[in-house]
Amino acid sequence: MGDERRTTPASLRYAFLAFGAAAMLFAVGGRWDLPLAAWIFPVLLLRFTRTGRAWSGALWILLANIAAAVFWVYESALGFNAVILAGAAGLGLVQTLPFLLDRLLVGRLRPWPATLVFPAAVAGAEFLITLLSPFGTAYGSLTVTQYGDLPLLQVTSITGSYGIGFLIAWLASTVNRFWERPSRRSARGGLVYGAVMAAVLLGGGARLALLPDESATVRIAGVSPGRDVLAAQQAAIGRIDGGRREIAAAPASQVEPAMRAVEDQLLALTRREADAGAKIVIWPEEGVRTQETSESAAIAAARKQARESRIYLEIGLGVYSTTGPAYGRDEALLIGPDGKVLWTYQKTHPIPGSEPFTPGDGRVPVVATPYGRIANVICYDADFPDLMRVRADIMLVPSHDWREYGGPHTEKASLRAVEGGYALVRQDAEGVSAAFDDRGHVLATTDSLTTDPQTTVAYVPTRGATTVYDMVGDTFAWLCLAAVGGLAVIGLVRPRRERAGGSPSARHPAAQGGDQADGDQQPEAQTTDRAGSGGR
Repeated sequence: MGDERRTTPASLRYAFLAFGAAAMLFAVGGRWDLPLAAWIFPVLLLRFTRTGRAWSGALWILLANIAAAVFWVYESALGFNAVILAGAAGLGLVQTLPFLLDRLLVGRLRPWPATLVFPAAVAGAEFLITLLSPFGTAYGSLTVTQYGDLPLLQVTSITGSYGIGFLIAWLASTVNRFWERPSRRSARGGLVYGAVMAAVLLGGGARLALLPDESATVRIAGVSPGRDVLAAQQAAIGRIDGGRREIAAAPASQVEPAMRAVEDQLLALTRREADAGAKIVIWPEEGVRTQETSESAAIAAARKQARESRIYLEIGLGVYSTTGPAYGRDEALLIGPDGKVLWTYQKTHPIPGSEPFTPGDGRVPVVATPYGRIANVICYDADFPDLMRVRADIMLVPSHDWREYGGPHTEKASLRAVEGGYALVRQDAEGVSAAFDDRGHVLATTDSLTTDPQTTVAYVPTRGATTVYDMVGDTFAWLCLAAVGGLAVIGLVRPRRERAGGSPSARHPAAQGGDQADGDQQPEAQTTDRAGSGGR
C-alpha cells in the first residue's frame, strides 16, 4: 500500500473528521445518544488520523473531543462554569491519546499487535478517567451508550465497563486495517474479531437465559414528594438571601413549615406503601431538607414510622448547617424495623462545581437483613465503579437529578448492578427512578415528570451473584494500560533493531527521515511483507 497521506484527498480526510465528530456527539452518555453512533465514530476518526500527520491530526481530534464534551454539558443542562469547561478540556485530552498513540505506533508494529494499540488505549483512557477525574463514568465511557443491549452488557461482569470500550475500539482498528490493505491476512483479523464478539454475545445471552435468578424477592417501594410541596419548599428557601449558612441560621418559622410539609408527605407515602406490603422503603437524595437544629426531630419522625410500619426505611437528608466550609451535609440513613439507625452515610462524590459538601469517607455501608445484604450510596457515587464494588444483594441509591439528565443517569447506574452482581434500586426526586436486577433487567421504572407524587414499586431479588469483576476488580483495565506501555516500547525499539540488521529505508518508513522525525511515520509500510521486516 502506498503512502495514504499522498493518496487520500484532503476533502475525503476532512469528511471522515466531520462525519466522525458529528457521530460522536450522539455517543457521549446523554439523552440523545444513538447506540450505533458509538461504533461508527471511532472508525471514521481513526481513518482521519491514519491518513495524515500525527500531531496535526491529534489536534483536530482534541478539538472534536472537547466539542463532544461541551455538547454533553449542553444536552444535560449542567450549566457552564470554569470547572466544567476545564473538565471538558481535560477529558478531551485524555480521549485524544488513543488516537495519537495509534498513529505513532501502528506503522512500527506487526499487524496483529498494531490492531490492539487503539482498543487497549481506549479502555485504558476510560479507566484513567474514572480513576483520576472527578467525573467517573458520567462522561467518557462508551459502555453507557449501549444501555439496553443486555447480552453485550454481561461482559462487564468480567471486565468492568472497560470491556465494551475495548470491543468498540477494536472494531475501529480492525476495519481500518482491512481498509488500508484488503488481504487475506487482514480478513483473518476480522474473523478473529467476529469470533470474539460472537463469544461475548453468545456468552451474555447464555448468562441471561440459562442462569435465571430464582431467589426470593422482596417488595421495595421508592417514594418522592409531589411537585406542589417541593415548589413551596423551594419558594420558602428562595426568600432567604445568601447561601446554605444563611438558610441554616434563618428563623425556623421561615422555612420549617415548608420543609415539614415535604417530610409529612413522605411519611404518609411510606405508611401507604408499607400497608400495601413493602418491606423496604427508600426516599430520594435530600428527600427531606432540614436546618441542623431540626435534624434530630426529622430523624426521630422517620424512626417512629419505621418502627410502627416494621420496615427498613432509607431516608435522604439535606442538612443546612452554620458550620463551614460546606455549611451542610448530604446524607442517607437506613433505619431498621425496630427504629434503630443502622448507618449514616455521607455522599462520597459531591458533584464538582455544584455541591460544596465535604465528601464522606468512601466506606459503603452493608448490613445483613432477612432480605439479603443491603448497601447504600448516593446518586453521583454510582458513577464510580471502584466505589461500587461491594459484596451486597441489594444496592439502594437515593438520587436527585433534573429533567434533562435524570433518564441517562439512571441508565448509567444500572451498569453497576451487572458489574457488581446485585439488584439496584434508584429513587430519583426529579428524574427517572428504576429498579434493576443483577443482570440489568428493568424491574420497575417511573418518571417524576409523569407521576405525581412519584412512587416506584418493584419485587427485587434478595440474593445477588458474585461476579468475576467483583473478585478481580480492574485487572482488565490495568492489563490494557500495561499492553499500551509494552507496545509503545516495542514500537520505539523495533526500528533500531531493524536498522542494525539491514537496509532501514526498505524496512520501515520511519527510518527515512523527512517529516517522520516528529513521529509522523506512514500508517503502512510501502513494501510488501517480508520475513523479519515488520512491515504491514
